[in-house]
Amino acid sequence: MGYRILETYDIPGYLHERGHWEDVTDIRVREVSDGNMNRVFLASSADGTRSVAVKQALPWVRVAGPSWPMNPDRADAEARAYERIAEVAPDKIPAIHGYDPENYALVMEDMSDLEVLRTLLNEGAAYGPHTSARIGELVARLSFTTSDFGMPSAERKALIAASVSPELCKITEDVVLSEPYVEHEHNHWHEGLDDLAATFRADARLRTEVADLRHTFMTGAQALLHGDLHTGSIMVGTREGAPVVRVFDPEFSFVGPIGFDLGLYWANALVSEERARALGTLSDHADQLRLSWDAFETEFRRLWPTRVDTFFDDAYLDRFLHRVWTQSLGYAGTEIVRRIIGFAHLTDLTTLPDPVPASRRALLLGRELIVRREELTDVAAVRAIVEP
Repeated sequence: MGYRILETYDIPGYLHERGHWEDVTDIRVREVSDGNMNRVFLASSADGTRSVAVKQALPWVRVAGPSWPMNPDRADAEARAYERIAEVAPDKIPAIHGYDPENYALVMEDMSDLEVLRTLLNEGAAYGPHTSARIGELVARLSFTTSDFGMPSAERKALIAASVSPELCKITEDVVLSEPYVEHEHNHWHEGLDDLAATFRADARLRTEVADLRHTFMTGAQALLHGDLHTGSIMVGTREGAPVVRVFDPEFSFVGPIGFDLGLYWANALVSEERARALGTLSDHADQLRLSWDAFETEFRRLWPTRVDTFFDDAYLDRFLHRVWTQSLGYAGTEIVRRIIGFAHLTDLTTLPDPVPASRRALLLGRELIVRREELTDVAAVRAIVEP
């Protein structure tokens, strides 16, 4: 039949065609699209005992419409990422029931009983002891097992070739790692930040350091990334009395520098901390960088003895992890900057009664993380510039 854009009324028949549902009269469907890129539907039985989600990539950016075309094959990258993560951390992603490459549609677990992490944090909730640790563990497992340490060379080359995503990588290269530091139509900011936006564009040292991070992003094919790992792509909650953490939306997935995923998560955690500080609701925010890094490092070191190329010894592991740490800080800085004076701002800041003071603090922190990343050798050094 070829690619078709699914509407709410199509979902019962579509699920039946794909073998996911027998009695189409038993399905209740509602659209719950919330992100920038795709459409999402929830289908449930009349008695509420069964439900699934259907996510479809559109041939454009959903929030912009046909004026911003986008190849829907980004869903292929998402499906591949889920498949790979399911091999090493199945409890940290939604269960995938099927992928339809013709219509770029995923049928997956309904996570409507969980909450988006960013939403909870904006409402004043704490992270809890499990969230950041599980994120660090997931990044370690995915990155180790898809790196040259965890995969034979021929398989790695095939993974790199299959995971090439030029269109979405170009978005990151531009929106995160270029545009905020030049005059560009995508950039916007609160009027109280005019001076810092101009200062950042004129800051030669800052631009050089961002150029270095940008080039590493373009060339550093270390491991398979989620590619867009922020607090809006994580859902949390409790099931049967146990904490649940689910990472979703890996459509920006490609093979790149490991520090990018950690950096995006850290940036969002640090901005969330600035929100809480502005509102006087600080709880466990200061622990999140440490918890995620400790879990990442612990799990990566646990996997190290299984490496396929033993030429890389333990001394090299220490050097490698230091580089990941340093790059993570740098990418955290670039994500903070672009979320304030670039494109696609964070509700963490925009919904504050007065966004300017927290935004200024976050911007200056972002710059420090970028230009001083080699000096900031541990969590304590980072905390020293975060805490007022």
